[in-house]
Amino acid sequence: MKFYFLRMKGTGQCPPRKPLTKIAWSGLGGFLGIYAISLCGQYARLFSAENLFLIGSFGASAVLVYGAPLADFSQPRNIIGGHVLSALTGVTVFALIGDGSFVAGPLAVSAAIVAMHFTRTLHPPGGATALIAVIGGEKIHSLGYMYVLSPVLVGAFLMMLVALLVNNLSTNPKRHYPVYWL
Repeated sequence: MKFYFLRMKGTGQCPPRKPLTKIAWSGLGGFLGIYAISLCGQYARLFSAENLFLIGSFGASAVLVYGAPLADFSQPRNIIGGHVLSALTGVTVFALIGDGSFVAGPLAVSAAIVAMHFTRTLHPPGGATALIAVIGGEKIHSLGYMYVLSPVLVGAFLMMLVALLVNNLSTNPKRHYPVYWL
């Protein structure tokens, strides 16, 4: 038991703060990425009052894609594949057992994690995307598998496009995007 708790002691120090330029580019990317999705949602409302574009898991994706663009979790394969696969998983779990069961949420998240691992598309916000499909309420549930296309695929794609733009505007050779596509 002592060994178990000693593993939690930690041996390293907190890394230093990132340079101001990296912080500024990250903030700009986060703003523009979420703004692009919000704008798309506002435009869609002109044609349909029930269209939903902005989901909570996109906030976490913004942190990864604009704050850590070189990380494996942030690559296009991961952001698109992770969100889409997780949305499919979450909608399927909801279709099979609904949200009334206390196992629906945990099952959706765990199945999404397993699916992302198998497909090498691990994107941590995907877990939230799967969970939102189960607990998101009537607006989300009424979308059914359309949830996968809009808001999930459209939103993830917009964030990736903004990441390609913003992360490559910097003159810092260590800030580029993507590291890999497939």
